[in-house]
Amino acid sequence: MQSEALRGSGLLPAAARAEMINRLRRQGILRQDVLATMEKLPRHLFVDEAMANHAYSDMSLPIGFSQTISQPYIVARMTEVMLNQNVKLSKILEIGTGCGYQTMVLSKFADKVFTVERIKGLLDKTRQRFRDFSVNNIRNKFDDGMPGWDAYAPYDGIIVTAAAPELPQALARQLKIGGVMVLPIQARNKQILCRVERNQEGVHIEQLEPVQFVPLLNGVIK
Repeated sequence: MQSEALRGSGLLPAAARAEMINRLRRQGILRQDVLATMEKLPRHLFVDEAMANHAYSDMSLPIGFSQTISQPYIVARMTEVMLNQNVKLSKILEIGTGCGYQTMVLSKFADKVFTVERIKGLLDKTRQRFRDFSVNNIRNKFDDGMPGWDAYAPYDGIIVTAAAPELPQALARQLKIGGVMVLPIQARNKQILCRVERNQEGVHIEQLEPVQFVPLLNGVIK
């Protein structure tokens, strides 16, 4: 059904993905492995049918529950920054599973991805999507993402897909020495995408670029 919607827009999924990848290159995404992963992944299957013809456009899209799927550039950028010269990581933590698109991208670069979602209805839909794709290296749970997932820490990389009011210390503690966390942080009236690297002395925060995400909130929604 969603592929038919794309055909109705005059652009087949494979052609739409190729066009998206060319745009990502122009936007400065350098890692060929990230680009190749996103070119193979059918993004239109992660949004509602009504949004399918916009799936490969340079925009975020609603996925229900007042949440969004990030624009392709942001997914590629956060993944590229978090990998930090590595080809593959052992363990990645994602806070904010959403529709699972970023999770699926991450699953190609890690032995295990641990992902936490605070909205049960959204996670239920995404769990079915993971089953449909037959992925076996993603572990997910319904919970408040603020405390992270301490049982499997430390992580080589952490991605937070919602804007935090400040650096979440619980997540920083779950990052291994030399590991990288990528997250948006609210700075006065704007959000800044940040790269956080943990070393022996603590954490170093590097500001990257302005972004726009939904806020990182406490608690769960059943």
